[in-house]
Amino acid sequence: MYLSRAQVIAQDISEAKDSIKAAKKAEFVHHIGNGYIPLKYFNLDLRYLVKYNQYEGFRTGLGGTTSNALSDKFRINGYAVYGFKDAQYKYSIGTGLRLNKLHNTWFNASYTDDLQETASTHFLTDKRIFQFFEPRLLNISLFYHHKTKSASLQHDFGPKLNSEIQYSSSEINPKFDYRFITDEGIYTNYNLSMAKVALYWSPFDIYKPTENEHKKTHNGYPKLTLQYTQGFNGPEFGDFSFHKVDFKSTYHFIYNKESHSEIDLVTGIAIGDAPLTHLYHAYPNNINKATIMQRFSVAGLNSFETMYFNEFFSDMFSVVQFKHYFKPFYYSTFSRPQLVLLSRFAIGDMKNKYRHQGIEFDTLDKGYLESGFELNQLIFGFGLSLTYRYGAYHLPELEDNFALKFTFNVTL
Repeated sequence: MYLSRAQVIAQDISEAKDSIKAAKKAEFVHHIGNGYIPLKYFNLDLRYLVKYNQYEGFRTGLGGTTSNALSDKFRINGYAVYGFKDAQYKYSIGTGLRLNKLHNTWFNASYTDDLQETASTHFLTDKRIFQFFEPRLLNISLFYHHKTKSASLQHDFGPKLNSEIQYSSSEINPKFDYRFITDEGIYTNYNLSMAKVALYWSPFDIYKPTENEHKKTHNGYPKLTLQYTQGFNGPEFGDFSFHKVDFKSTYHFIYNKESHSEIDLVTGIAIGDAPLTHLYHAYPNNINKATIMQRFSVAGLNSFETMYFNEFFSDMFSVVQFKHYFKPFYYSTFSRPQLVLLSRFAIGDMKNKYRHQGIEFDTLDKGYLESGFELNQLIFGFGLSLTYRYGAYHLPELEDNFALKFTFNVTL
């Protein structure tokens, strides 16, 4: 069929408009997947809208960061939230200045007045992770309050190797009965000054250079993260001197588009006068209730479903987790049932347990084991999981070793 020049131009314009619409839609979905609602000059952060935990109850607020439409050379980010149970406001304000575009080099500074889960570890180079629903948060009860000033420098040696260094100074107030005994005395509140250096390496990713960035075309494994922390003591610094080394890796065995296995390793060691707030737990996600149905809640992504909150703490630990994802049984609009087999192992120790007073806990020196399965996405993203605790930490009552929970998986 013959088309006039005007018709060809009109068709080209229509195709260009469709292409622009598709690109804008893809960009919007990408922002939502990262937890942002993109506005013109500001990206609203969905992580701060509504959350719940045992200490704050419902926690709600607003947060976000400036967008590239305002400037691609500097950014301002922050949030303000309110906890209804503890009746306290928390907030953070930060800024960043780009020093080098080619290597994504940024200087950042921030001030934060908020809560943090006791014995949790955050890697500086962790990519932003957003979950519509974070099940572990619901039952966390052990927090510490901190007022932290920090300055950091992030730099990409290349798209496969990212780094960040940070110096921070914090006032720490544990929100539970806790006393830390050192040679200098007994502390209930304390100040910490810490320097951190972190490296993230993903050697088998493949990138394609574009006009403004390197676009990832292949997600390779393993992915490796190493972080070193030094705590300083002295009149101009904090109360304690300690060292921490943390490492994690993840490996995926891809068999086809619908079936794969995952192995995750996390390990860490703290040496010196490190308080419990800055040691390790093993990602527990079980509440201490009498029956299996009273403990019925939502399973996490990489947590020990049969391990009770605040049951174990360590100053050195290792966790290995294995999952195998089978091909979904069938596909429909609202259902995509998929069987996942899983097994988890944790081992750890506490060198001077007596120094941490006011809280009762055990160590992981005998090795902790649980195994089970998930049947995910039965309907509307919901599924079920069943895990069983066995080995050295098997409990006397058989029912106490089982954890039956919901799973929730949504992919954009």
